[in-house]
Amino acid sequence: MTQEQDIRTAIDRHWAASAAGDQVAEHEIYHDDAVCAYPQSGEVIHGRHNLQALRSHHPGKPSGFAVRRIVGKGDLWITEYAIDYEGKSAFTVSIMEFKGDKVARETQYFADPFDAPAWRAQWVERAG
Repeated sequence: MTQEQDIRTAIDRHWAASAAGDQVAEHEIYHDDAVCAYPQSGEVIHGRHNLQALRSHHPGKPSGFAVRRIVGKGDLWITEYAIDYEGKSAFTVSIMEFKGDKVARETQYFADPFDAPAWRAQWVERAG
């Protein structure tokens, strides 16, 4: 297997564990000193231990999780996914930067859905 295939396998395991709520397996992908940034809130989480603790204590456990697409090459991988918290979806983008076979840095963006404005209906197709 190539390094890219190994990384893709690790990412698939990571998202499957995340969807299943397996906090241990979900965080195996990170270096001990990994950094995760949430630009929208201005938060930076230092270390795998802190990241796992933060996610383990989330008051609204995810009720749904769907990976839409994973693309990447070399040490940079991007996942688009939707995650449901308390009946509300958040469309999410995860940018993972690998150092060897583990994530050294991740940046996550979260976006709430919104109603499409009527004025542009003649030019768009509604996604299902």
